[in-house]
Amino acid sequence: MIAKHKRSYPLLAAVSALGFFGNAQAATPVFINEIHYDDNGAADSGEAIEIAGPAGTDLSGWSIVLYNGNGGAVYNTKTLSGTIADQTGNGFGTLSFSYPSNGIQNGSPDGIALVNGSTVVQYLSYEPSPFAAVGGPANGMTSTDIGVTETNSTPVGHSLQLKGSGSSYEDFTWNTASANSFGAINASQSFGGVTPPPPPVSQCGQAATLISAIQGSSGLSPLSGSVQHVEAVVSADFQGSTNLNGFFVQQVSGADANPATSEGLFVSSSVPVNVGDKVHIVGTVTETFSMTRLEAVSSVDVCSSGNALPAAVEVNLPFDSAGNDPERWEGMLIQLPQTLTVTENFNLGRFGEFLLSSGGRLLTPTQIATPGQAAVDVAAQNLLNQLLVDDGSNTQNPDPVIYPQPTGLSAATPLRSGDSVVGATGVLAYDFGVYRLQPTQPLSFVADNARGSVPALSTLGSLKVASFNVLNYFNGNGLGAGFPTPRGADTLAEFNRQRAKIIPAIHALNADVIGLMEIENDGYGNTSAIADLVNGLNQLAGAGTYAFINPGLSKVGTDEIAVGIIYKPAKVSAVGNVAILDSSVNPQFIDTKNRPTLAQTFLDKASNKLLTVAVNHLKSKGSACDDVNDPDTGDGQGNCNQTRTDAAQALASWLASDPTHNGVSNALIIGDLNSYAQEDPISALKNAGYQNLLETLVGNQAAYSYVFDGAAGYLDHGLANAALTPQVKSAGEWHINADEPRALDYNTEFKTAGQINNFYAADAYRSSDHDPLLIKLFVPGDLDNDGDVDNNDANLIKAQVGKCSGKAGFNREADYDLSGCVNLADYRIWYGYFNSYAAISKP
Repeated sequence: MIAKHKRSYPLLAAVSALGFFGNAQAATPVFINEIHYDDNGAADSGEAIEIAGPAGTDLSGWSIVLYNGNGGAVYNTKTLSGTIADQTGNGFGTLSFSYPSNGIQNGSPDGIALVNGSTVVQYLSYEPSPFAAVGGPANGMTSTDIGVTETNSTPVGHSLQLKGSGSSYEDFTWNTASANSFGAINASQSFGGVTPPPPPVSQCGQAATLISAIQGSSGLSPLSGSVQHVEAVVSADFQGSTNLNGFFVQQVSGADANPATSEGLFVSSSVPVNVGDKVHIVGTVTETFSMTRLEAVSSVDVCSSGNALPAAVEVNLPFDSAGNDPERWEGMLIQLPQTLTVTENFNLGRFGEFLLSSGGRLLTPTQIATPGQAAVDVAAQNLLNQLLVDDGSNTQNPDPVIYPQPTGLSAATPLRSGDSVVGATGVLAYDFGVYRLQPTQPLSFVADNARGSVPALSTLGSLKVASFNVLNYFNGNGLGAGFPTPRGADTLAEFNRQRAKIIPAIHALNADVIGLMEIENDGYGNTSAIADLVNGLNQLAGAGTYAFINPGLSKVGTDEIAVGIIYKPAKVSAVGNVAILDSSVNPQFIDTKNRPTLAQTFLDKASNKLLTVAVNHLKSKGSACDDVNDPDTGDGQGNCNQTRTDAAQALASWLASDPTHNGVSNALIIGDLNSYAQEDPISALKNAGYQNLLETLVGNQAAYSYVFDGAAGYLDHGLANAALTPQVKSAGEWHINADEPRALDYNTEFKTAGQINNFYAADAYRSSDHDPLLIKLFVPGDLDNDGDVDNNDANLIKAQVGKCSGKAGFNREADYDLSGCVNLADYRIWYGYFNSYAAISKP
C-alpha cells in the first residue's frame, strides 16, 4: 500500500544528522513532551498533547495516532503541522495540539503513537499494562508505559510532563501531574548540549545498487530489509498527502539486459523532486503489500535536472505468468497501445479508479461457460485480462473525480462500462492486491457505449412485458417519516431522489405489464411502497394509467423486500386472482431464502390472448445458505445455488399446474433469478421446456443486465414455455444502470456537497443497479399461436364463425368483439390484423 503520510525535508536533514535513522544511536530528538487526558472536572477540558524537539523542525507530515487498549485499535488520528520555534535560546521548543473534551481516552490502558510519515517514532501508553497495537502505523508494536497516570481526581489545569535536562526523549523522565505548560518548556525541564548538525554532503556519484538488483526476477525483492543507495531518474511524481506520498524512479544508465527484472521503483519521500531529476537516494528496501519500494529514506540528493525519461515499455493485455508477467514492469513507465474497454467503474467515485480489459468487456464466467472447470478457467482468464487505472491519489471520495478526461465525472458526463481508452501511459504499480496504472499523461476516452433510448423492439407484437429490479424502493412510513429504512433510502431527501429516477425509468419503458423486484414488503395500502410508485407513475402519465396487483395480504413472505406487479388497465385486464408460490405450496421452494413468486393471468386486449406472468426474485449469490447446507462449491455459481435450482424446479412444476386456474397455456417467467445464463437454475427451467429468450434473441455474448467484479452478465431473465415461445417477437435490455458509475445514484453518502448536486440528475440513469428487461409478444390474429398471421389462421377464423361461448370448439380468442360468438364482425377485425401483419412483415 502506498504510504499515506508525507515526510518533511527540513526535518529529514536535521534528524538524519542526529542519528535518527539507522542504528547509530537510539536517541529520539522529536518526542511527546506533555499529556493531559483526565481530571476532576465535568468534561475533562483542555485535553492536549505536546511535542518537543529541535527548533526549525517542520511537523508537516507527522501525526499523532491514538490507540484504544480495549482491542488495540486506532480511534483517532490527528495530522500535525507547524514548525517548532526556539523557545530556549539554544535551539529547542515545543508545539501543542489540542483535543475536544473527552477526545483522549482515559480507560485503562490506552496509547499514543507519534508518527513521522509512515515511521512510528514513539508508541507510549499512559496507564499500566502495555498493549499491542492492532492496525494503523503501529500495528503489532507493543507500547511503552510512561509509568504515571491522570485520574478523575487530577486537578483541572494539570498535566503529565517530562522533567530533567538534555536534548532527546531518553534524557528525561515522566513526572506526576502538575500545572500544565502546553506551548512552553516544562517547569522542571531544560534543554541543551546539542551541536547544530553540519550541512548534508551530497552523495551523487557514490556507489549505488541497480534497481534491477533490488527488484530481482521474482515477486519479492532479494534485498528486502536492507539499506540501499539508488541513483536513477524521477519518472513520475506523486508526492503530497493527497497523492501517493512519493515518486517513482527508473534506471536509465546501467539498466540490465534481463527482461524479467524491473528497472523502476517507488520511493516514499516528500523531499521535493521533479520529473526528469536524477536523484541519489538512501533508504530501506521494503515489500509493502507485495510492492517493492524504498522507505525510511534518510537522504535524497538531486544530482541533475531535465534528464530525458526512458521510453515507456509497450505492454499488451492479457497478462500471463511467463513473458507477459506484469511483475517485470512494476514501477516502470508503460504504454498500452491497444484500444482497451472500460469493464467496471464501480469505485470510480469512491476511489477514483476503474478497470480496463482487452478485446471488449469481460463477461461473467457462468454467463458463457458451464459451471465447474470451464467457468473457473474463464475466471482465471478474466483476472489476466484486466488492469486497474488509478488517479494517482490515496484520497477516498475525491473531488473532483478526474475521469473521464477532460471533463471529469458528472451526471452529464459519465464514464460508462463499454467505453474505451486508447494509448494509456503511466507507471505500473501494485497496491491493494492488484496491478494498477498510475497515468502520467491524460487519458483518451471514447464513448463507445453512449447512453441510449429504450431499445426498439419488433413492431410486431401487441404486448410489452418488462422486468425491473428497483433497488430497495422503500418509502418509509409513506407519510414522509420512517427513515432510515431497513434497506433503502436513509432519509426522505434520499428517497425523493430515488423516486425521481425510478419513476421516469419505468414510465419510459412504456410496458403493459411490469414485474418488480426489491419493492418494500409493506403491503398494498395507500401508504405502501407499491402504491406510492403507482401514484407517482400516474402523476406523470395520467390518472389511471397504471395499477398494481393486490394479493390482499399485509405482506408477502417474511423478507423486507418482495416482488410486485404493475400494469396498464387500458392495455390488459387482470384475469382472476393472483397466485403465490411459497413453501406452503411446495417445500422445495424455500421462501425464507427466495422471495415468494407472484403469478397473475392477463388478457391482452389487442390480441385477445391470455398470458400468465410469474415474477420472481431468487436468493442472491452473496447470501449465506450454510443453514441448509448450500455453500459456495467453487464452481462459479456462488452461495445458495441448490436453493435457487430447487426453486426453479418448483416454479416450473407449479406453473404447469395452472396456478391461476384460468386454463392458460402461455406462461412467462420473469425476474431477478440471481443466476447467469449457464447456471443450474436456468438449465433446470430449460429442461422443463422453457426457452431463455435473451439467449435466443440477443445472445449470451451480448446480453447483460448486471456488472459484478469487472464482468457483465444477466441475472434478470425472461423465459417462455413451449406454448408461448413462438409468439415472442423480440426481447432486449435498456442499459441505463449496469454501465453507470454507482456514484451517480440517489445516495448522498461519500459525496461532497457539490457532488451531491453534480452527480445527480432526475432521470433514468443509475436509477438501480440492474438493467430492466423488455419482451414483446403476441401478434393479433395469430390464432394458431405460431407467431404469424397467414392462411392457416384464415382457415381457423372461418371455421370459428357461428360458434359461441359454451359450445364445443369455441375459441374465445377469435371473439374479438367480445360478443360471446364469433361472427362476421370478428372476421373483419381478424382480416384487418392479417393486412397489418402483411404490411409490417413483408420484405
